[in-house]
Amino acid sequence: MGVVGLAVMGSNLARNFAHHGHTVAVYNRTTAKTEKFIAEHGDEGEFVPSETIEKFVASLERPRRAIIMVQAGKATDAVIGQLADAMEDGDVIIDGGNSLFTDTIRREREMAARNRHFVGAGISGGEEGALNGPSIMPGGPKESWESLGPLLESIAARAEDGTPCVTHVGPDGAGHFVKMVHNGIEYADMQVIGEAYQLLRFGAGLEPAEIADIFTEWNSGKLGSYLIEITAEVLRQVDAETGKPLVDVILDAAGQKGTGRWTVKEALDLGIPTTGIGEAVFARALSSSLDQRAAAQGNLPAGTLKSFGDLGVDRDEFVEKVRKALYASKLVAYAQGFDEIKAGSAEYGWGVNPGDMAMIWRAGCIIRAVFLERIKEAYDNNPELTSLLLDPYFNSELTDLVDAWRDVVVYATRLGLPAPVFTSSLSYYDSLRAERLPAAVIQGQRDFFGAHTYQRVDKEGTFHTLWSGDRSEVEA
Repeated sequence: MGVVGLAVMGSNLARNFAHHGHTVAVYNRTTAKTEKFIAEHGDEGEFVPSETIEKFVASLERPRRAIIMVQAGKATDAVIGQLADAMEDGDVIIDGGNSLFTDTIRREREMAARNRHFVGAGISGGEEGALNGPSIMPGGPKESWESLGPLLESIAARAEDGTPCVTHVGPDGAGHFVKMVHNGIEYADMQVIGEAYQLLRFGAGLEPAEIADIFTEWNSGKLGSYLIEITAEVLRQVDAETGKPLVDVILDAAGQKGTGRWTVKEALDLGIPTTGIGEAVFARALSSSLDQRAAAQGNLPAGTLKSFGDLGVDRDEFVEKVRKALYASKLVAYAQGFDEIKAGSAEYGWGVNPGDMAMIWRAGCIIRAVFLERIKEAYDNNPELTSLLLDPYFNSELTDLVDAWRDVVVYATRLGLPAPVFTSSLSYYDSLRAERLPAAVIQGQRDFFGAHTYQRVDKEGTFHTLWSGDRSEVEA
């Protein structure tokens, strides 16, 4: 196996391959980084360093397989071109970065024209996952999977039943599309956890260490997940310099690298309402609007807010209701993400199996969670499931969650605490279950100003009202 790019992710991935008995060719554009890698990790396995792309390619057995771990965009295109020039027919180039799936579709087409195989592989798990076992989402030609499959299975994370968390997702850009949506779900999941913290901290007045204990308890139940687990660790951390909880000295401006935005943009194009993911992306953008926030603090009327004591709920009951609201909002985030995966698969003809995605997210990846087993069962029981929320198991769960969810959204509003994903997820849920939506008014408006027509509930056809005339209805 060959690895191009020896920053932290590439370095850890190369070491992972070596730890599993593979000889690993390594190359970095800056030779000093290759030399540093060998000096620090050369005793961990069998590595073959090269100073040029040509020597790197020559060191690989046929069919050659090289994974690129460099910055997405132009840098990736440049390395792909260099590898393709040095490789031969049937060799395989794998892009393991967070590339936009449409770039992957283009690259796969370009490489196929040169008789090279190209695989866009989403890799989740961060630095630790790259070293100890990530969740891997490869797309590309089926023939490539036959060559790559055993290699990727050997280094992937393994679920509790021993199943490697990797599978062939589908053709061309399917792997990077699924990884993109995975990251979108991750945005929403992180945001709702943050909103739960906000309510417990500034609503119920709990200290970070107390909230850490609550999150640790939640992690032992249905909310068990990697993100809940690490949130407890973050909240328990004390800053060595000030003695304050670390969370209190971290600037409250969240960064992002683009995959969340891509998820929302593609959802808009596909017509899929990923409202929770969208609000999570907007929440990060708003958090980083520091000048605007500073100007608004103390200068926007808050109205008559309530204190925690005015809510008529004791602290333990409040904590339990926040847990239920968090669980319900997480379910909506995953449901919306799987809706987008299904829509993308249909649009691009990939044939992605949503249940398989739940299986390979059970370990190694950032959004691994105990209820992924239930998601797999849901799609196994009904491959045509119109919404994950309509699966009998999750529907039963929501029956127990929805009243607390509504209460928490009201509590947040009365306390003046922002909870955009809790709130938008509940509105999405109510929109799904509503017998009538205000879209009828919108269609009337569209027909009035633009003659965009409308359909009726009582007969077939498309109609237009002559608003500027006698207001009679005509068939369009």
